[in-house]
Amino acid sequence: MTRYFVTGIGTGVGKTFVSAILTEALKADYWKPLQCGTKEGTDKNLVCSLISNKKSIMHNESYCYEEPVSPHLAAALANDKIRLDKMHLPDTENVLIIEGAGGILVPLNDTNFVVDLAIEFEAEIILVIKNYLGCINHSLLSIDYLIKNGFEVKGLILNGNFDPAVRLAITNFSELPILGEIPEVTEVSKESVLNLSQKINLSLFDN
Repeated sequence: MTRYFVTGIGTGVGKTFVSAILTEALKADYWKPLQCGTKEGTDKNLVCSLISNKKSIMHNESYCYEEPVSPHLAAALANDKIRLDKMHLPDTENVLIIEGAGGILVPLNDTNFVVDLAIEFEAEIILVIKNYLGCINHSLLSIDYLIKNGFEVKGLILNGNFDPAVRLAITNFSELPILGEIPEVTEVSKESVLNLSQKINLSLFDN
């Protein structure tokens, strides 16, 4: 089974939206093993509402916490502790999109970061980059950490309308492929996700 771990250069960069687009483009399954902030619903249910194809399956979370805070804090507030060995991969033959929480170095517990889930699940990393002031620095710091620590990085997804100079800076210094460029949208819907799934360069997923 091919697995991709979707993470980002920070919180609020559009990981769930991009995960939905990737799920649609690859007709993949979706799994978010760790959900923080359930008062307004879960990302699993949101992604499910945005998918048009009939092949994708949404898998249940391993951990769900009510508070919309960092995973280690959400677990502590619930008198719990997150353990990687309690997160079991879904049984599927489909491509699996695994969505992380926050950025790559958000703590899960006293010893693990979110990005460690990519190793635990033997998944290639897809890094989501949102266009904002400071995104070059955040992107290159994230990429530098991933490369120097031996993570397998499939490539980057650019989320938003990037100035060409910003795009060039990120691609020049990272030398990682752009898997897709997602323009800003006025409405997140099943139709927009279906249309934007065509922005994913599927030829880069053939190997």
